Amino acid sequence: MSGIYIHIPFCKQACHYCDFHFSTSIKKKGELVNALVLELALRKDEFKNQVVETIYFGGGTPSLLTNEELQLLISKVYSNYKVADNPEITLEANPDDLTNQRLNDLTTSPINRLSIGVQSFFESDLKLMNRAHNAEEAKKCLDEATKHFDNISVDLIYGIPGLSNENWLKNIETALSYNIPHISSYALTVEPKTALETFIKKGIVDDVDDELAQTQFYLLVEQLEASGFVHYELSNFGKPGFFSRNNSAYWQGKPYLGIGPSAHSFNGNQRSWNVSNNSKYIKSIDRSILPSETETLTQTDKYNEYVMTGLRTIWGVSIQKVNNDFGKDYSDHLLHQAQVFINQQLLYIDNEILKVSQKGKFLSDGIASELFKVN
Repeated sequence: MSGIYIHIPFCKQACHYCDFHFSTSIKKKGELVNALVLELALRKDEFKNQVVETIYFGGGTPSLLTNEELQLLISKVYSNYKVADNPEITLEANPDDLTNQRLNDLTTSPINRLSIGVQSFFESDLKLMNRAHNAEEAKKCLDEATKHFDNISVDLIYGIPGLSNENWLKNIETALSYNIPHISSYALTVEPKTALETFIKKGIVDDVDDELAQTQFYLLVEQLEASGFVHYELSNFGKPGFFSRNNSAYWQGKPYLGIGPSAHSFNGNQRSWNVSNNSKYIKSIDRSILPSETETLTQTDKYNEYVMTGLRTIWGVSIQKVNNDFGKDYSDHLLHQAQVFINQQLLYIDNEILKVSQKGKFLSDGIASELFKVN
C-alpha cells in the first residue's frame, strides 16, 4: 500500500512561523492545477506495482482550490493509478474557507477526511501567528464541519509566547467539546528566515520557552489520553479507528509519491523532491520534465530514519528488524547507545521493541539522534 501527497502552494497570507513553500498570489492557480494533472500522468509508472491507499491534499492551503479543481485531481489519480476500494482522502483546510456552503459541497466529493488548521481558539495567539481566521470562525467552522464529516483532525499549537497553561488547557477543552476524533499538536518552533524569527530578534515578540512548551506538551498528553485518545505518534493523537492512515504510512516506511512544487517522494531506496518554485515547476512540467532532485539512501541512512520515525510512534523500534534488515553491528550499536537512556528511564524494551517512556516522549527526537549510526 502507498500514498499520494499533492502539494497546493497557495495561502491567503503568510503565517509568521511558517517556512513551507507557498505563494500568497493565486494568479497561477489554474496553471498550477494543470501542471499537477500532468505530473500525475508523467509519474504513473513509478507506482505501477503499488495500490494507492491514501490521497492527501497538503499545503499551503488546499481549501483555496475549488471543488471542481479538487475533483479533477482526484479523478486523475484514479485514471492513472490503482486505488484501494476505500482510500483515505484528506483535505487540509483553514476555518475561514469552510463555510456551510463549502462543507455541503465537499460532502458530494470523494474527500472523506478534513484536517483543519485551527492552531488556537484565542484571538491574541491567532494575531501573533498572523492566521487568516479568527477565533469565532474557528468555532463556527467546527460546529458545521462536525455535522458533515465524522473523520476530522484539528491542529493545535502549544508553546506560543504569552500562552498560559490555563489558556492552553482551555484550547484543549474547546477542541474536545466538538467530539473531534483526531488532534495533531505541535510546539511552536522558530524557523530561519521567518517573520517570527525577525520579531523575536527585534524584541517585538518574546522568544519561545522550551520549558513552557514541555509543560504544555505533557498537559496535552494527560488530557487527551484521559479522553480516550491514543498518543500514537509524538505530535498525533487519535481515537481508535481514526489514526491518520496517510501519516502512519510515512512513519512505517511505506512508499509515497509527492506531487507539486517542493513535494517529497520516497520509494524505499530513494528520496526525491521537486523544485520549490511555482514558475519553474510549471514550466518544467509543461515540457514533460520532472523538476526534481534524487538522493539514494545508504544502509545507514535507512537505519537512522527507521530509528527516528520508530521512536516517535507507539510501534517503536524492533531490535529484531534492525538485526534482520541491517545486521548485527547495527543492532549491537542500537542497544549500546540506548542503554544510557534505559538507565535514565527515558527508553525501555518491551518484547524486543525499543520504545520511548512517558517521561522521554518530549525528548524523543533528541534521543533518536543519539542512537544514529555515523558512517
